[in-house]
Amino acid sequence: MKKIMTIFALTCAMVLSFAQNAGEKVTFTSKDLNGAEVTDSIFAKNKITMINIWGTFCPPCIKEMPDLAELNKVNKDKGVEVVGIPIDIVDQWGNVNARTKADGDEIIAKTGANYTHIVPTKDMMSTGILRNIQAVPATIFVDSEGKQIGKMYLGARSQKDWQKIIDSLLKKQK
Repeated sequence: MKKIMTIFALTCAMVLSFAQNAGEKVTFTSKDLNGAEVTDSIFAKNKITMINIWGTFCPPCIKEMPDLAELNKVNKDKGVEVVGIPIDIVDQWGNVNARTKADGDEIIAKTGANYTHIVPTKDMMSTGILRNIQAVPATIFVDSEGKQIGKMYLGARSQKDWQKIIDSLLKKQK
């Protein structure tokens, strides 16, 4: 058991070492799931944007989506917005898989996760925010300039636990 935990810890450390880092700017041009163009300029309207990277195949991702929807609603007046990125709706070349996108749309409807969901692009996957993402859900927070604040969070959390993190990050923002 100790050997398995050591391997798990080393794997997590490796994943985090290749991921987006605090202070790095998140840049992208893409579309949302409805086909509207969306860019990193969406960060400017918020003190903090919570970027949740999820997969249609991921039960913990889906389970936390109603909580993320509620967080988005209750924190809007504080300048906080939730944005989702369903990582598995495109292939390695950035082409949308219609069946997986339909699954994503259905999950969003069932969970009430009506916040913005961004279609990943090839650039996001090769050199951007999604490079070397090995596990989902993965969540980062960015400031109004699109710079990552704090660490990447792996795994799902409850609304209460996310709220504590959001409140802590808001206190650190100007």
